[in-house]
Amino acid sequence: MRSTLVLQDMRVQKIRRTDGSWSFGIVWPDCSLDEEAESYLRLYEGSGSQETYAYYLVDHLRWRIREGLTTETIKIMDLHRYQGAVGAQVPMPYGTPWRVPPKRPYGKSALSISATVLKGFYLHQCVKRGINDELREALDVDRLPTRADRSRSFLGHTKTSMPKNPLAPPQGTRRRHPKMLPDGGDCCKVG
Repeated sequence: MRSTLVLQDMRVQKIRRTDGSWSFGIVWPDCSLDEEAESYLRLYEGSGSQETYAYYLVDHLRWRIREGLTTETIKIMDLHRYQGAVGAQVPMPYGTPWRVPPKRPYGKSALSISATVLKGFYLHQCVKRGINDELREALDVDRLPTRADRSRSFLGHTKTSMPKNPLAPPQGTRRRHPKMLPDGGDCCKVG
C-alpha cells in the first residue's frame, strides 16, 4: 500500500531547521506551521519520539477541528470521547469515526501513546498560555506509588505520589501467584 500526500488537510511535515537539523511539525494546507503543535513538538526536538508524537497529534487536531473545539474550549470529557473514537472503551457515546478511510481502532499500546501525547500537549498549552484551568486541573493528577514504582525509582522509598494520566487505558493486573490446578487435577499422570 502506498502512502499519499495530503494537501487539502493538516499533515505532518519533515522540516529542515536553520541549523541544518531536521524535525517534524504539523503543517496547514497553506504550508504554515500550526503554532500550538510546533511549541509542543519542539520539546522533543532531536528525539525519536517527535515524529510519532506528531502523527498522533495531527490525528487529534483533525478530530478537534471536526468537532469545532479549541484549546480554550476543550474539556476532559471531550478528550475521553476522542480516546473512545480511536478505540478506547469509554462508558459514553463518542460519535462516529471521522478518519477516512475508516481505520482500525488503536490497540492498547497506541492508546497509551495517544494519552501521553494528549496530556502533554494540553498541559503544555494550558500552562504556557495560562488558559483552560479546568482542563489543566483534570489532567494534572497524581496517584499513590505502587511497590514496583518504588523499586524502579532512585530514592523510591521517599516517593509519596506518582503522576497519573486519566486518559490512559487501565493497566492490566499481574497475578502475584501462579494459577493453581483445580482440586483433584493431576499435572503429571504417568500411565
